[in-house]
Amino acid sequence: MFVGPTRRRGLLASVSLSVGVLALALAPTATLAAPITAGVPGVVETIPGTLPDGATYLIQVPDRWNGTLVLYSHGYVVPGSSNPAMDVGDPLTGAWLLKHGYALAGSSYATTGWAIQQAIPDQIATLDKFDALVGVPTRTIAWGHSLGGIVTAGLLQTYPDRFTAALPMCGVVAGGVGTWNQALDSEFAIQQLIGLGSGLQVVDIANPNANLGLAEVLLSGAQATPQGRARIALASALGDLPGWFVPTSAEPARSDFAAQEANQFLWLQQVDAPFVFALRAELEARAGGNPSWNTGVNYEDQLEMSADYTEVRHLYKAAGLSIERDLRTLGSAPRISADPGAVAYLSQNIIFNGNLSGKPVLTLHTTGDGLVVNQDEQAYRSVAQDARDSQLLQQVFVNRAGHCAFTPAETIAAFQTLISRVDTGRWARTTNPEDLNSDAAALGPTYNVFSVSNTLVPTIPQFLHFTPTTFLRPYDLGKH
Repeated sequence: MFVGPTRRRGLLASVSLSVGVLALALAPTATLAAPITAGVPGVVETIPGTLPDGATYLIQVPDRWNGTLVLYSHGYVVPGSSNPAMDVGDPLTGAWLLKHGYALAGSSYATTGWAIQQAIPDQIATLDKFDALVGVPTRTIAWGHSLGGIVTAGLLQTYPDRFTAALPMCGVVAGGVGTWNQALDSEFAIQQLIGLGSGLQVVDIANPNANLGLAEVLLSGAQATPQGRARIALASALGDLPGWFVPTSAEPARSDFAAQEANQFLWLQQVDAPFVFALRAELEARAGGNPSWNTGVNYEDQLEMSADYTEVRHLYKAAGLSIERDLRTLGSAPRISADPGAVAYLSQNIIFNGNLSGKPVLTLHTTGDGLVVNQDEQAYRSVAQDARDSQLLQQVFVNRAGHCAFTPAETIAAFQTLISRVDTGRWARTTNPEDLNSDAAALGPTYNVFSVSNTLVPTIPQFLHFTPTTFLRPYDLGKH
């Protein structure tokens, strides 16, 4: 379930979604500061605590525990926002898991922001606490939303012996370096084509609040003219932003380029700009410098590979602009180099080698995600194929706009699919969209809902056959 971002101190503030989590950003859910007990038969033991580094953890164990622990990794928390321990993405899914005998656990991580350096050891420390306080599980499933999705994949890569399987949801599974490089391409186009001479910073951001405010003014001004809208579409295409924003809306027609661009503007203005023009500074402070670069990038080639290529060409023609001239402007603009130490930091926190260590992995993503684009899944599959582990990986998609915009029923159906693979050793037909939709629908009206303005709206499952286009700026351990 998806809700729009709110602001705090001029930056994107952590918000609640009913399902999912504001992870590399927007996070689902109602913050789970309290344990889940309503609707769960029997007794649930709740064990809160604090780790040595100050991170808190939350463990919940039903009295009819089936021996399986589900370790949840939450998403990005904006510095200055509340950061409680979370052990599931939404209360309905949590109640279903406890009712069916699964134990839940998760930590807050010791810091906010791009906290992967702290998240992975804190999640392992939470597992150690569970072993000591409850007992060693017969199997442990890692899962998480958005930034928690990259943490989930990172846990499996760095501590494979601690996990049975993994379910990264709406995860940043293209890895940190590629993700922030692709974001830089969009920033660079906005700076050079919309904000040239304005002082807009794309790296080494000195004043995040002021920089974000300037970016928002520039984007709003551009959106008011056909020429500006064409350039917003080009910037969006370099990041493969979808032309679909509201989860409960119908997807714009493939030829409705004006509607697609209007939705891309909403993604940029309301969701992505706070990250790329402000919260990038938090990452730079962690990394000790700028971890992104565009040296050697050919933006004509990038546009031709983009899922939004046709839209951009149409809008430039309608605006009477020369796209070739703007691409030459990008090509001749001074390029940005990265600080090697910062690249090393972001590579450690984290990029992927594709080795799944014999463990099944199921990923879940919406098709219309403009914060963590669906092409992340192509990047993750590519490294798994290079490592010859792709037979362990299955990827499923929900046809909906929004970041982590899943219903509880869709989340549970995906989880059941992964458990079936663990139980049987085969994927069989469990990842067929028709079967997933049937499984989700069978959960009934309680779980087939979507939160709109704090109201639960009945929503049918929307799994579909889908193949992402190529991730535009891959960077992984298989090639670097």
